[in-house]
Amino acid sequence: MKRNEMLSDILGRVLWRNRLLAAGLLLAVAGSVVLALVPPLVLERVVDHLTAGEAVSFVLALCYFLTLALSSVVDAGKETIITVLGQKLTRGLRHAMCAKLSRLPAAWFSAQDPGAVASRFVGDVDTVEALFASGVVSMAADVCKVMGILAVIWVKSRGLGVLMLLVTPLLFLMTRVFQKRMLQAQLEHRAAVARASQHVPETIHSIRTVHTLRKERYMARRYDSAIQDGYRAMERTNFYDAIYSPIVLTVSAVMVALVMTLSAMGGGMREFFGMSVGTAVAIIAYISKVFEPLESIGMEIQSIQSAVAGVRRIQSFLAEAEQPPTDGSVTLEALKTSGRPAVELEEVSFSYDGQHSVVSGCDLTVEPGETVTLTGRTGAGKTTLFRLVLGLYPPGSGSVRVFGTEAASIPPTIRRRLFGYVEQSFRLVPGTVGDQITLWDEAISQEQMEDAARMVGLHDTILALDRGYDTPCAEGLFSQGQLQLLAIARAVAADPAILLLDEITASLDTETETRVLEALRRAAANRTVLSISHRLYRETGGRQFSLT
Repeated sequence: MKRNEMLSDILGRVLWRNRLLAAGLLLAVAGSVVLALVPPLVLERVVDHLTAGEAVSFVLALCYFLTLALSSVVDAGKETIITVLGQKLTRGLRHAMCAKLSRLPAAWFSAQDPGAVASRFVGDVDTVEALFASGVVSMAADVCKVMGILAVIWVKSRGLGVLMLLVTPLLFLMTRVFQKRMLQAQLEHRAAVARASQHVPETIHSIRTVHTLRKERYMARRYDSAIQDGYRAMERTNFYDAIYSPIVLTVSAVMVALVMTLSAMGGGMREFFGMSVGTAVAIIAYISKVFEPLESIGMEIQSIQSAVAGVRRIQSFLAEAEQPPTDGSVTLEALKTSGRPAVELEEVSFSYDGQHSVVSGCDLTVEPGETVTLTGRTGAGKTTLFRLVLGLYPPGSGSVRVFGTEAASIPPTIRRRLFGYVEQSFRLVPGTVGDQITLWDEAISQEQMEDAARMVGLHDTILALDRGYDTPCAEGLFSQGQLQLLAIARAVAADPAILLLDEITASLDTETETRVLEALRRAAANRTVLSISHRLYRETGGRQFSLT
């Protein structure tokens, strides 16, 4: 997949993959516009036949009803295609954004608010769908309808066409003014309701203080103020909604009456405004039709404006700098048989913000099968060294090599089988107990998963659950010590060559710590171990490396 692709590239690729559906949408939009113009023309012929005393043929009458029915069917088909294609666009966009997410460096995640990232995948992507469905496509169809209606009116009555060209922009501006004021009133109403809703739990939470300070009337006034603000905002919304339709109907009625009056006059006026009875009926139908798309266009412009901010946030996300490409020629077997030290750090310096060094001039060599415990004060950079070894961050200067290969260039698919990382606290993932160990890695077999659980002494405990390894995992299912054992099982399930242990016994009691340390001794056998734990150093020996 191309890196740093833009939103237009992604949407264009999805539309090309669904080009038949996109072509169907174009045909449906064109058909919807054309069929919106046909029924009044057929009705014109019917009325003209009747006023001339001629019989209306069955075919003509049937044609009128068929065009009405076909117009409804095509409109329904258009909306269906818009919905389906909109869902495909959002699916393709979310897929591309998830792929982008996997290529971002760890430093990007450290600087982001998880809620803000999630909102880009949910709310912002939904705005793109709204931009497509309720915005661009619908507005294009409505603009074509308005232009088609004005064109037909111009052909049928040049005078009315001139009037419509003058009045339509004014009606559209009026519609936009009403919509903006209604939207503002709705926003004020929502804000007032939110204040009132928030006021109730706040009052209940501090009810003793309210009674002690005799602030009941004050709290009641605040609540009444929020309710009144919401009421007034809703009244404005109802007012604008109530007067809009009468204004539109009055304008359309005045226009029809004016045209009829002018067409009944003699001389040039009759020639300029004149029309048959059938044409007059068709014109009335067209005038009533022109206001509905005008109102829709106003709402669609509002949807487009609302979606712009979401589109910009997605564009900025897609433009984020990605981590350097990894070395695709590196294999796990080549790393393990390289004959080089398991971990080599040479003159390594690193800073998260580019100013304050967390690690400075660090040199460390760890041979295969060796156990090294990192010590040092809080903030000395012990956990940071783990992140550098894992390749999550490239060093600011110096080099970090794992079996002779730069850590940051090792492909992610290999890291899972190269490193086992146990953090201070276990992080649950959605899924079963088995998923906590495998992390949905299909390369880890059922046997490997159970062997990892046996190694840490959890196999019998898991089998005692209602559904064994298929039991849904949730908070409270395991104790703190069992969660740490589960973390060790997760780390060794893929049979990694290197174990990284970050203060995993810091919050455990003595009995649980003993059990965890025993599991660690079994897990560390025949593996290179880097740990941050004074207690583990005392229990397992090995070499101690101090960071200052």
